[in-house]
Amino acid sequence: MQARRLGVVIALGTAQTLAWGSSYYLPAILADPIARDLGLSNNWFFAAFSASLIISGLLGPRIGRQIDRVGGRQVLCASNLVLAGGLALLGLSHSLWVMAVAWLLLGVGMGLGLYDAAFGALGRIYGKDARGAITGITLIAGFASTVGWPLSTWGLATIGWRETCFAWAIAHLVIGLPLNLSLPRATQMAPGEMPTGKPSIPLDRPMVLIAFAMAAAWTVTAAMAVHLPRLMQAFGATPAQALFAGMMIGPAQVAARVFEAGFLSRFHPLASARLACITHPIGALTIGLFGGGAAAAFALLHGSGNGILTIARGTLPLAIFGPANYAYRLGLIGAPSRICQAFAPLLFGLLIDGLGRGVLIVSASLSLSALAALMLLPAERAEAAVPSGTPDEAA
Repeated sequence: MQARRLGVVIALGTAQTLAWGSSYYLPAILADPIARDLGLSNNWFFAAFSASLIISGLLGPRIGRQIDRVGGRQVLCASNLVLAGGLALLGLSHSLWVMAVAWLLLGVGMGLGLYDAAFGALGRIYGKDARGAITGITLIAGFASTVGWPLSTWGLATIGWRETCFAWAIAHLVIGLPLNLSLPRATQMAPGEMPTGKPSIPLDRPMVLIAFAMAAAWTVTAAMAVHLPRLMQAFGATPAQALFAGMMIGPAQVAARVFEAGFLSRFHPLASARLACITHPIGALTIGLFGGGAAAAFALLHGSGNGILTIARGTLPLAIFGPANYAYRLGLIGAPSRICQAFAPLLFGLLIDGLGRGVLIVSASLSLSALAALMLLPAERAEAAVPSGTPDEAA
């Protein structure tokens, strides 16, 4: 049984690495050459990318309902086909409008195939015992940028950006699709957990608090992913120190996920989520006191919070509400986060122009507001809400 679960984690984690590397992390490498070849401003490219994130967020609840009905295998396989189509169309783009349609397709694919869908699939397979599997796939997919950026860079240098898009599309068909097809079929759930028609999930206090906390925290994550080197230099870091700080985020995320798997898993996911929200403010205070020389310390603290937050995004709703309609809840909770992620780079860019390094006060305040929301969510209620019994794993 453990070997079988490990196989699921490895397959889904690898498929997630491919999905993230070929969609969310693609603009960091290909935005400039695509915009240049199409005769466009980078702003148009990133506007299309932002629109794709909004679409993925808006589709989240509907996709979650489908996963609750039939399991995640079909949905994740569909994501490979849609992402492959979007990447192929991006490679064929010769105008703004074709590029925009390509990113709209990629937005649908991201809604079908990134973490929320993967977490929902695991919740459908393992029920309330999915926490370990969720942590496992984030450990593997935490290297998506580490793998995706060098591959996209190599492709750009050797075969060009169009052929790189085509290569990613082929990878979805020959690697991602078979991996997702290898996932177990939907399990037989208890009668009370099986969705019948469109579920009615009230936006009660716990739902609103979690959705707000995740939206505030992911706004900071998205902003720092774009602006961290610039901010580090605003505090006096040299370009080399700023680059090194950026390189530390990935290892910090993975190390924090290992810590979550080995130690924090003994505690309720609410404790992990609260810890994830406090690390960025501590990092902001550190660099505020010690200046650019503490850029790496800031990056390590910020990155470790990101690593734990990714896991908490899946484990916290599961622990509080149980596996019934889990994927649909993830879609509802995640929609505000995706929309905030879409606008965060632009908004923080404007704030940096006006506030300079003082923008870290804004980001730290957002993280602390997320922490405050989670502090209003009592652990006692969360623990009591976890249903007993776990769906059996399908053959």
